[in-house]
Amino acid sequence: MNKFSHINKKNQPKMVNVGDKAITKRKATAIATLFLGKKVVSNFKVNDITTKKGPVFQTAIVAGIQAVKKTSDLIPMCHPLAINGVDIDIDVIDDEHAEILCTVEIEGKTGVEMEALTGATITALTIYDMCKSISQHMILKEVKLLEKTGGKSDFKG
Repeated sequence: MNKFSHINKKNQPKMVNVGDKAITKRKATAIATLFLGKKVVSNFKVNDITTKKGPVFQTAIVAGIQAVKKTSDLIPMCHPLAINGVDIDIDVIDDEHAEILCTVEIEGKTGVEMEALTGATITALTIYDMCKSISQHMILKEVKLLEKTGGKSDFKG
């Protein structure tokens, strides 16, 4: 038996059939760590910055929410989902870094890990895009799943 759920018996890609799975409450939280640098962070006031493109964190949060809803359009084997809620929180954690937490909730037959990871990533990339006129030395350092609940197994990383 193949260990990969998205590969069929002929070793070809497939989308997992979730039709027989039970609908359960599912939740996933992902984190992205972004190196902004002192030059960018020094421009922040009240935990946000406004550039010629607009308010950075507010715009990035909206972009992250849009990304969560579009995950199945971006990642081929992800199922389109009716998302119950998305919460994205951005914090400047020191004089050079920001952290993005993206939590996604659903009542469904499949998990929302990929949606949380996509939301955190696109939020970080939007911050980069909006701040690149100040510095292009920013680095998206890490994106990872922190936890997921619901479905076959829970995970806490």
